[in-house]
Parts: sequence; C-alpha cells; structure tokens
Amino acid sequence: MKKWRVVLASVLVLLLSVSVFLSGCSSKTKQESTQPQTTTQEAKNKNFKVGLVTDVGGINDHSFNQMAYEGLQRAAKELGVTVNVIQSKQMTDYVPNLTNFAQQGYNLIIAVGFMMHDAIEEVSQKFPDTKFMIIDSEVTDRPNVSSAMFKTEQCGYLVGAMAGLMEKEKAGKVKGTNVIGVVGGMQIPPVDSYIAGYQQGAKAVNPDVKVIVNYTNNFNDPAAGKQMALTEISQGAEIIFQVAGGTGDGVIKAAQEKNVYAIGVDADQSYLAPDNVLTSAMKRVDVATFDIIKDTLNGNFKSGIVYFDLKNDGVGIGKVNKDVPQSIVDKVNQLAQDIKDGKITISDKVSK
Repeated sequence: MKKWRVVLASVLVLLLSVSVFLSGCSSKTKQESTQPQTTTQEAKNKNFKVGLVTDVGGINDHSFNQMAYEGLQRAAKELGVTVNVIQSKQMTDYVPNLTNFAQQGYNLIIAVGFMMHDAIEEVSQKFPDTKFMIIDSEVTDRPNVSSAMFKTEQCGYLVGAMAGLMEKEKAGKVKGTNVIGVVGGMQIPPVDSYIAGYQQGAKAVNPDVKVIVNYTNNFNDPAAGKQMALTEISQGAEIIFQVAGGTGDGVIKAAQEKNVYAIGVDADQSYLAPDNVLTSAMKRVDVATFDIIKDTLNGNFKSGIVYFDLKNDGVGIGKVNKDVPQSIVDKVNQLAQDIKDGKITISDKVSK
C-alpha cells in the first residue's frame, strides 16, 4: 500500500510539472505571436509620411497655420506617423513646396489656406497617386484631394452677438457708442464668411449697432493691422474683430493700447491680451488636420468636401473675458444651440 502511495505521488508531481511547462509555452507562444503584430503596426505608422505646407503667414501666426501645425504634431504624437513642415515665404513657393513633398513620396500632403487652391489643383493632377488635403478651399474634381471647409459664419455670428449685446448693455469697458468693427485680411471667402456671421449676429441682438468693415489685403503685416484698428477706434469702434491672420496681432495690440476690446480669430487668442480679448471665433483647423490624417492612415480617405461646424465641434468660441456678464454668455450659448438645431440660418455673404 505504501508503495502505491509513492507511485501515485510521483505521477501527480510529473503531471503538475508538465502542466506548468505547457502553460509557460502557451504564454511564450502568445507573447511571440502578438509582439511582431504591434511592431508591424508601429512600423507601418512610422512609414506613413505627412507633409504640411503653410501659406505665407507661417506656423507662428497665432492663427490657422499654427492650428494646422498643432494638429500635425498631435498626429505625430498619438498616431506615430512621420511629419514634416515647409513654410512658404511667398505665394510663388506654393507649387514647388507641394511638389517637393510629392516627389519624396509623402502619403498625405496638407496645404494650409484658400490661397493655395490653384497650387493644389496643379500639383494634385501631376501626382494622382498622392493624397492631398486643402484647408478652406473647395476642390471637388480630384479623387485624391480632400477639402476641409468650415462653417465660420456660425462662430462669427456668436461673437457678433456677444459684441452687439456688450454694446447694448454698456458692459465692461464699453461706453455705448454702439459702434463695432472688423479688420479683415484679404477679401476672400474664408475671411468674408466670418465677417458675414459677425454682422448678422450683432444686428440680430442689437439692430441699431454700426459695423465698420475694412481689409488690409494681407495676412502677415501686424503694423497694417494696428493702424487699421486705430482708425476704426477713432471712428467710435469699441470692439474690433480681427480676421486677418498674423496681421491681426496688430489689431489686438491697438485694442490694448486704447483699452477697448478685440475679438480673436481661428485659435483662442485670449492669451495675447487677457484683459482686452473679449473672446475668439475658433476654426478648429487642428481637429480637421488630425482627423483627416487619421482617416487617411486607416484607409478611410474621403475626397471632396468635408464640413466642420458647431455640431461636430469644428467651429466655436474661445475663452470669454471676465468682463462679459453671465446673462450675455447664457444668451450666446442659447444662440449656439439654436444654430445647431437649425432654428437660425446664417448667410456667408458680407452685407455692403
């Protein structure tokens, strides 16, 4: 009987050893099967190259070029793709800069801004196997071009309503001249859609408000922006909406000097002058850039127009100045909801 007990114990020890061995092998096999898969995906993402070509404003414009750059950097960090940037110094750089990336075999090439429309049309035709994205311009006849378009008349409407209400209630620094202004860059659709919304929003809440509109005809001349803003301030404007890219930095400085309000554009520009920036009309170029990079990486590239609006957080307003009464904030938030619900229709055409 004792002999059988010894035999039985030996068998149990042997079975336990075999079980542990097989478990270890299974675990090792599992590790070995998943590790190459992860490495392969990382290598695939790293080999996916994205090139971004700015317009003449450059990535330090505190505006849409900077936002596109931030979206690009987010893609590099979160998706592991390889990214590169070429900053255009003049408009004649657009075609060669886009061509440079295409010749190097980049998978997706991003053109920042309406002014690059003709360049994208030309280069995308020469490189039909390369995918392109353009911001703020409609290209609908190329299967390899995705156009990110923004309903900026919606956020323009909201900041216009805020400006109109501030004048109506003589809130904060506002003395009640009932005059507000706009300094635009170039008279092109992406600029005018903001201005059109601003005009309509202000008039909707304050029908008697006067809206002064001027253009500097550039996006990279802060001195010109400042001078234009000072002129509008001398005409009674107490709130000035800058829709001029880097030129708009001068508008904000003028507002600081004269202790009136400016409204930022594209990005949240409250940090440039916390006491004088009322809010910002935001175009989430960073979101559009990241989303289209991600979709293209995953094989879901969509040619034609991709719209970004209040409903999908493609546009909105930035940080609101502490001088703005909560009652005005609440009214603006309700207007935003009404726009989302289709109760308010906004034109993208500027009133003369």
